[in-house]
Amino acid sequence: MLDHPDPLVRAAPSAASLIGAFRSGEVSPVEAARAALDRIRDCDDTLGAMVVRTEDLAMAQAEAAEAGWRAGEAGPLAGVPVSIKDTFDIAGFVTTRGSRVFTQNLALEDSGVVRRLRAAGAVFVGKTNTAEFGQSATSENRLGPVTRNPWDTAATPGGSSGGAAVSVAAGYVPLALGADGGGSIRIPAAMTGVFGFKPSYGLCADEGGFRGMSDFCCAGPLSHDVADARLFLSVLAEKDFNSRGKGGLRRIGFCAAPDGLPVDPAIRAAVVQAAALLTDLGHPVEEIRLDLKGWDETFGPLVLAEEWRERGHLLNRFRDDLTDYELGSLEAARNLTPAQVERARAAHGRYRARIAELFARFDMLLLPTTAAPAFPIGQRPREIDGQRVGRLWGPFPFTSPFNVAGTPAAALPCGVSDGLPLSVQLVAGFGQDAALLDLAQDLEEALDFRARHIDRTARHG
Repeated sequence: MLDHPDPLVRAAPSAASLIGAFRSGEVSPVEAARAALDRIRDCDDTLGAMVVRTEDLAMAQAEAAEAGWRAGEAGPLAGVPVSIKDTFDIAGFVTTRGSRVFTQNLALEDSGVVRRLRAAGAVFVGKTNTAEFGQSATSENRLGPVTRNPWDTAATPGGSSGGAAVSVAAGYVPLALGADGGGSIRIPAAMTGVFGFKPSYGLCADEGGFRGMSDFCCAGPLSHDVADARLFLSVLAEKDFNSRGKGGLRRIGFCAAPDGLPVDPAIRAAVVQAAALLTDLGHPVEEIRLDLKGWDETFGPLVLAEEWRERGHLLNRFRDDLTDYELGSLEAARNLTPAQVERARAAHGRYRARIAELFARFDMLLLPTTAAPAFPIGQRPREIDGQRVGRLWGPFPFTSPFNVAGTPAAALPCGVSDGLPLSVQLVAGFGQDAALLDLAQDLEEALDFRARHIDRTARHG
């Protein structure tokens, strides 16, 4: 019996396999683009991942990529279908940023990472749904139909890059551009069974892009496997992440319940299993007590201060068009004092230094990505493993610390429980993105999630 019989869960052909097929002539970029657009037409009325479909642009880019392959001038992502989170600008298309206020916000130029993807030959199939201004860990907003999880359409895909994660999990595209300011790549990756990577802070600049969570936010990839994420990250960062180094053994500290917080038993078990697999691979693995407390002293004030600076003017003029959570952010921001913001900035440096000390002892950390699997849309759990949790951060307490620390972090799918995917998080020291990708790929191969839980659904679907 399949873990999930729903045919909405499917992996598109990988970017790496498509590039090989384009090179050999077995498949053309135009065929790949048509297949991606057909999959969107078949599924997105149900899933609601796409805010804007860029079909004409996609076909023009696919034709250009086909000509590039014929001429021997193809870019590193030439012909590969990609979705773009709707906080990034694509020239000539509206960027809503998940807000009803911005439904007429026509972009006049690409933002930085989009410009690099375009130059690399990627094919843009459309823009994916997001929480309003990225201000929620789920993807509900006031634009229209809610985005649904392909594993269970009554469940949230997480957020804020929820549409991006769905576009990969449902097989629209092999690669999606997301952004992670407090977990917004890793949370939806965890809840939809895909790989999500938050780079070291500053690695992937988005020149001229959206201002939100700017002290913590990074552009990054969502994909079905680490190899595709390497291709994507190499373009975003303009640095080669494609070649796996020899790697070597890594000192790993693991904790199934950081800060003693409640974690769903299936997720705790998944972290323990992942630690055992890493041990089997020869890595020195040590169970530790992990203290991540204090990140919110920096995160909250600095995020709210920027919200007020960038969008405080919306509070009175567009109150009726804003989501409750954005209204809540702006109301809270209005009451911030300069002294609070100054203290938060000082605390930021101290927190980064404290987390950096962990990586003097360990090369990597292993912990849960989220404290709970996907839950019903609009119904955040108030209790996890029999313990009360806060509504705001209760299901998602383990991602924001590494945004505040600025370190790279990856979410890897590792199993399924009650028909929903489970995920573990790997974290490395600042600037150790390549080493983290190496370890993530080793663990991915040991877990074999795609073969066990995705591909066999496609064969039986």
